[in-house]
Amino acid sequence: MSGLLVREMTLADCERVAAIRVGGWQSAYRGIIPQSYLDAMSVPEDAERRRVRFLQRNPGVLNLVAEQAGEVIGWLCHGPRRDVEVHTGDAELYAIYVAPGRYGGGIGRALLQESTRRCTAAGHGRLFLWVLKENHRARHFYEASGFRPDGTEEPFEVDGVEVPEVRYVRELSA
Repeated sequence: MSGLLVREMTLADCERVAAIRVGGWQSAYRGIIPQSYLDAMSVPEDAERRRVRFLQRNPGVLNLVAEQAGEVIGWLCHGPRRDVEVHTGDAELYAIYVAPGRYGGGIGRALLQESTRRCTAAGHGRLFLWVLKENHRARHFYEASGFRPDGTEEPFEVDGVEVPEVRYVRELSA
């Protein structure tokens, strides 16, 4: 994608990242997540959460943004795998969002390639992620990027409604 820059997120990016995340939820999860929850999402509240998390500087957590012509149009966050009691050296993709209206243009692919490159360089053997079972667009994207479901499913509760998630994994090579 011409003129696309993938770089580490800065504190100044938090507001735009929140807008992308909230817009992503409201767009991608319509019909999957209760509409009342999606309607109640707030960019200012999410931006404050992004700032707090960013300033915590959790070891191993990396936020990347995709920027084009000076505008942040995508965001990704990865870090240590969270669903294990014993550290395995595996990484987890916590979030990846592209600005609504910009899907299909290679932005997510560029973010994921950079994340995968950095996870591999850091010595992680595998990269895990969780995706909503009914989010077929995202599942297709992950599968086209070398991820495979590993058979693990868990419910994710939103406004009293259980929304199943499936876990995907990708082997990384040095």
